[in-house]
Amino acid sequence: MIMQLYNSGFRILVMLLVLLAVQSTVVPAQDQHDEHRHPLQQQDQSGVGLDERLGSKIPLNLVFRDEDGQAVTLAELIKGPTIILPVYYSCSNICNFLQGGLARVLPQLTARPGQDYRVLSISFDDTEAPFQAARAKRMHLASISTPFPETGWRFLPGDSESIHRLTSAVGYRFQRRGRDFIHPAASLIVSGDGTIVRYLYGTNFLAKDLSLALLEAREGKVGVTVAKMVEYCFSFDPHGKTYVFNLLRVSATVVILCAGSFLLFLILGGKRRKGKGDTRKRGDEKTG
Repeated sequence: MIMQLYNSGFRILVMLLVLLAVQSTVVPAQDQHDEHRHPLQQQDQSGVGLDERLGSKIPLNLVFRDEDGQAVTLAELIKGPTIILPVYYSCSNICNFLQGGLARVLPQLTARPGQDYRVLSISFDDTEAPFQAARAKRMHLASISTPFPETGWRFLPGDSESIHRLTSAVGYRFQRRGRDFIHPAASLIVSGDGTIVRYLYGTNFLAKDLSLALLEAREGKVGVTVAKMVEYCFSFDPHGKTYVFNLLRVSATVVILCAGSFLLFLILGGKRRKGKGDTRKRGDEKTG
């Protein structure tokens, strides 16, 4: 009886492994670093992506311009936990979703903007001017459902050197395509000394994720990105601009784990029963 259960469990495990292998080939994982895609994106994209630099520091001596055209260094603005959004202001697609998604969740944070944290929307388009930064600032501040201090969210254009030094430091790779760009949709959180503590992917933010990241930044702790779990459990839907749950993949994994546990139970249970039977047999022999 035990051998029959063992063989049945083994066959089920093999079938589930085959199912998972087939599913992995039929439904390949999508690129988790959501990218801003345009019609001109048929060209080579090998230079686009995000290489995490957790624990590294960004150069705080970089000079950008603020919404009024005044020169400002990152060191003047990054005094504590800071959310950095690499965007460009003329973008009508993912950049707006990214900043709009953040604007929707900021009122849910208990941390005080401008005091406990700051947001920087830094343009990686070196042709953009302060008036475009000011226009983007008015639009996104107006979309926040509660009063938000202007000093709490700054918009910074810059020159080519400052932009590329910053994006290289954070591992953010983008490419220009005509007047548009191909780029990841991602943000990062740095501590007061410029240490990168966490990356966040996609355009939808969760208040608990942001709160945790800001707490880590305040304490100087480098967080562990959830990208690897997201890569396995979710796939990016380029049409819906969102992450979708890989139900078949995760379900197959859960079933395999359950089947493996059941198989292990049968093996160990059989050994225990056999051991008890041998002991009982030896006892009978001694009695006889």
